[in-house]
Amino acid sequence: MNNPTLNASSFGKFSRFVSEQKPIMKKHYDQLLAHDLSHQQWDGCFQRNILIVLKTTYENALIELKTLPFDHSTSIVNQGLADLTKSLLAVFDGFIDEFLLMVVDKHRTSCALSNFPDEHKPDQVYLSAVRSDIALLWRNFALEINAYFLECR
Repeated sequence: MNNPTLNASSFGKFSRFVSEQKPIMKKHYDQLLAHDLSHQQWDGCFQRNILIVLKTTYENALIELKTLPFDHSTSIVNQGLADLTKSLLAVFDGFIDEFLLMVVDKHRTSCALSNFPDEHKPDQVYLSAVRSDIALLWRNFALEINAYFLECR
């Protein structure tokens, strides 16, 4: 298989993997939230559980990525960024926003969280703090993917 065909096939498989993670992430989040509520650990549960789920998802995505074949023979590196990295990260466009919307909706419709306003309806300050933490996770994930692609050259 030539470079474009092999890489397109692997990107397709990875994209399907990422899509398949969405219901898994929701279930994982639901389990974490149920655990927190049953142990009366509601303070910070929004932030804590989002980060746990995303960290796990990124770890699993990296493991999946390493099982896929890529042809690096014509891969271009521009200012330390492998072109394969840029293409692969595009698979995640809208991914975090979709997950956040699901979690915010879950919290806003949760009767169990209604007595805890910060967790029931996270305000912009709380959401900004969560987004900053998510950005750090994303940065580390992107760097790990790029390092992997650079090692494979």
